[in-house]
Amino acid sequence: MLFRNKIFKQLPMKKLTKLIAVAMIAITTLQCKKSETVVTENQPRTSQNSSEKENHKHDEKDDLKYISKEVKVTGDVVNQLTLTVDSLKKMNVKELNDMKIVCQSGITKDDIKTTKGVLLTDILEKAKIAQQEHKDRNFYIVARASDDYKATFSWAELFNSPTGEKVYVLFEQNGQPLKEKGEMIVVSLNDTKTGPRHVKWLKNIEVNRVK
Repeated sequence: MLFRNKIFKQLPMKKLTKLIAVAMIAITTLQCKKSETVVTENQPRTSQNSSEKENHKHDEKDDLKYISKEVKVTGDVVNQLTLTVDSLKKMNVKELNDMKIVCQSGITKDDIKTTKGVLLTDILEKAKIAQQEHKDRNFYIVARASDDYKATFSWAELFNSPTGEKVYVLFEQNGQPLKEKGEMIVVSLNDTKTGPRHVKWLKNIEVNRVK
């Protein structure tokens, strides 16, 4: 201690002040790193599987509670619709092969051999979006699940781009009804990652004017 005090006395004031400042910065940096470590350790650890489950936020054991037998088409439409599997079967049904559901992480969650459904644009044309004139196109469409998970599409995306040719409301998979996933599902097959706009337990299709 006496030796250290002797050194400090021999140092010029400017050098001593600079030395103290450097020491304080070093101490502060160590404290910050320690705090960051504590925060990281306290954060919940999530696996890839849990991040893929973020789409529909409920436990798998509760899947049956969220099944809806009807899908309402509401909002800025001339004809509000109530869709069922039977009513979809009476429309222009498309059969699709080799459909993959790919999550945002790039993981393929589902590889479906065959499925059946109706284009979302066909449903919207039946409901008739309430356009005031030909150039009145500022609408967005929300596909909402019974657990409130949502996917959104613009009017232009559906009616003026290749995406609209690949957005379906599905009701059958591999020759079987979609029971545990809800009776109807929305999927956008033109998306690079199809998972984020894969809406199971579909309950509402809402047409909204951009304000």
